[in-house]
Amino acid sequence: MTSLQGAAASREPLLWIQLLGLAAWPLEALGLLLLLAGGDPGPFPLVERLFCWGLGALLPAFLLWRLPPDPWSLVLVQVPLRGRRERQLRLSALPSSLGLRLGAAAGTLPLLALVWWADRQGGIAWSLSPLAATPRLVVLLICSPLLALMLWQWHQLVQAIWLLTRPTSLGDITGPLRREQTQGQGQRLNLGMPLLLLPPLTSQAAGTNQPVEPVRAPKEDPAQIPSLETISAPASSVPIETTPIAGERAVAIPMTIDEQQPSEDGQGNDLNQQV
Repeated sequence: MTSLQGAAASREPLLWIQLLGLAAWPLEALGLLLLLAGGDPGPFPLVERLFCWGLGALLPAFLLWRLPPDPWSLVLVQVPLRGRRERQLRLSALPSSLGLRLGAAAGTLPLLALVWWADRQGGIAWSLSPLAATPRLVVLLICSPLLALMLWQWHQLVQAIWLLTRPTSLGDITGPLRREQTQGQGQRLNLGMPLLLLPPLTSQAAGTNQPVEPVRAPKEDPAQIPSLETISAPASSVPIETTPIAGERAVAIPMTIDEQQPSEDGQGNDLNQQV
C-alpha cells in the first residue's frame, strides 16, 4: 500500500532533479583533477591534502549538520518561500532523523579519497590544467568551493531519497500547519535566488484506468425510413427523352408532373373556341 507521504513527494519534480546531482560527480572529479594539477606539490603534500579537504568538505559538513540544506534549493535558484505549495511546506516540516544526518555527513569520506587520488594523479594532466604554474595555496583555495558543491549535492541526494522512500505516512502533520512549522523553514540553509517555480507532476494513471466508451450512432426509427417501393415508384413520372451526344452517355432524368396542372392540349382547345 502506497503511503500518503510517498505519493505526495513523488509529485514534486524538484526532488527528482536532486537525484541528478550524483551524475555530475564524474565531471566535477575531472575538474578537481585539472585544478590540482596546476600547482606543484610542496614539501608536505599530506598536510596540503588534508587542508584542502578540511576547508572544502569538513567545515561545510559542520555547517550542514546544524543547518540542513533546503530540499527546494538548487544552489543558484530556489523556490520562493511565499510561492511554495502546502505539500512542499509539509515535507520541509518533517523532522530529520539521526540516520539521515549521518548518511549525509558520510559524504565527506569519499571526498577525502577523491582529493587524495586527484592530487597523486595530477601530473598526468599538468599540460591541460587552467592553473598551470600557479602557487600551491591558491590552487588549494580554488579547489575548496568545488568540494563544497559536491558535498551539497550529496546532501540533497540523500535527502531526496529519504523523502521519496520513507515508509511512514503524513499522519503526524495532516492537520493545518502550525506556526512553528512554517517558521521552521528558517532552520534550513536556503541558497539561490527565489526564481524557481515548477508545477507538480500529474499522474495519468487515473485517466488511463477508466474504460473509454465508444461513440455510438443514434438509433433510427424504422417507421421513419422510407421503403424501397416509395423510392423506386413515384406517383407519376415521365422520363424525358434525351438526344445522345457522341462520346457521352445519355441520361434520362425523371420529372414529376402535377396532375392538377392543365395540359397544353386543353389550353389549345379553349383558345380555338375563343377565336
